[in-house]
Amino acid sequence: AGTDPRMIAYHDEEWGVPLHDERRLFEMLCLEGAQAGLSWSTVLNRRDGYREVYDDFDAERMAAYDDARQASLLADRRIIRNRSKVRAFRDNARAVLALRAEAGGLDRFLWGQVGGEPIVNHFESMSQVPAETPLAKELSADLKRRGFRFVGPVIVYAYMQSTGLVNDHLVGCFRHPDE
Repeated sequence: AGTDPRMIAYHDEEWGVPLHDERRLFEMLCLEGAQAGLSWSTVLNRRDGYREVYDDFDAERMAAYDDARQASLLADRRIIRNRSKVRAFRDNARAVLALRAEAGGLDRFLWGQVGGEPIVNHFESMSQVPAETPLAKELSADLKRRGFRFVGPVIVYAYMQSTGLVNDHLVGCFRHPDE
């Protein structure tokens, strides 16, 4: 987490904590995609802005954004103004609505991928933590088939870590379940 108070709080209070709230699962999926090519701190520092401009990640509202709303988002300095990422947020909102209708929602779908319990790894150093896993590759491919964007295997693995599907806190970290 380094020395940034926001990153420390994120590590200590959120990262790796099992998340089951549909809206927050959707938010984190979008934000992990927004991180592509950037640092997590860049996105985290804009999270409040994202929540404001994206109606607190209300998928129904976001799926209905018209082209004028999309254009206004590209001019909003509170978010990362990348045309592909802005388009992906709306596409992901539409895909999450379809997933809710088909599979009962993100919570049910995602936690079904890990048998309802977090995968707990026992890494001793950051060099042991993978950037992606076979499960992340499978989940990435499935999400892409369902119309989600910015969900490559590396992004999906980071998403799995951030939402607690995977607990990659190092052994010795107070957030590791064995501590």
